[in-house]
Amino acid sequence: DVARRFAHQGYLALAPDLFVRQGDPMAYGSIAEVMSQIIAKVPDAQVMQDLDACRTWAQTNGGRAGHVGVTGFCWGGRIVWLYCAHAPVQAGVAWYGRLVGDTGPLTPRNPIDVAKDLKAPVLGLYGGKDPGITLESIAQMRNALAGGDAAARASDIVVYPEAGHGFHADYRPSYNAEAAKDGWARTLAWLHKHEVVALEAEFPPQDGTCAGLPGLLGAPPGDG
Repeated sequence: DVARRFAHQGYLALAPDLFVRQGDPMAYGSIAEVMSQIIAKVPDAQVMQDLDACRTWAQTNGGRAGHVGVTGFCWGGRIVWLYCAHAPVQAGVAWYGRLVGDTGPLTPRNPIDVAKDLKAPVLGLYGGKDPGITLESIAQMRNALAGGDAAARASDIVVYPEAGHGFHADYRPSYNAEAAKDGWARTLAWLHKHEVVALEAEFPPQDGTCAGLPGLLGAPPGDG
């Protein structure tokens, strides 16, 4: 759905299935099962390699080298921070991606650990009422960015005080129309500011809602 929105804006938009090696999420009956049986088994290193492959494919199939961005939601939001420290893309937009937390063999680093090493500026979009991402962790991330390199210092975090987690997902009770609309507008503006420019708008621009779009820019999946 989100890839379709970017395509309507004229982007060559990719939505890779980064869980394909771990199984089919549709085989499970709850988000908790998907989290434990699939997502928790996906190594960060594998995701970085898969996104590298997406970037290479895009640049050899009509995309513009030097004009690449990445966006993602929830789990994908965390991946955006990590990938912008891994690869020379131009910009990232992380929607309510976890910033701190436990680490392990598959997930050795958190976004806060790589903040100072960003290769591209990231716009973080967060809900002030998100029970899983505290305002304290957001403040810690802001401090880490302020002490980082040029891309880190150019990054920004916006908090929507009345929004919770998943505020962009208009098919869920967590949807917050005002925050989602503003976040989408900020996303497009951020990409344009950092030269992630659309190839050509083939359709009238969309307003960022799912209505009428059955269904990013190399975006990891999540609860968009």
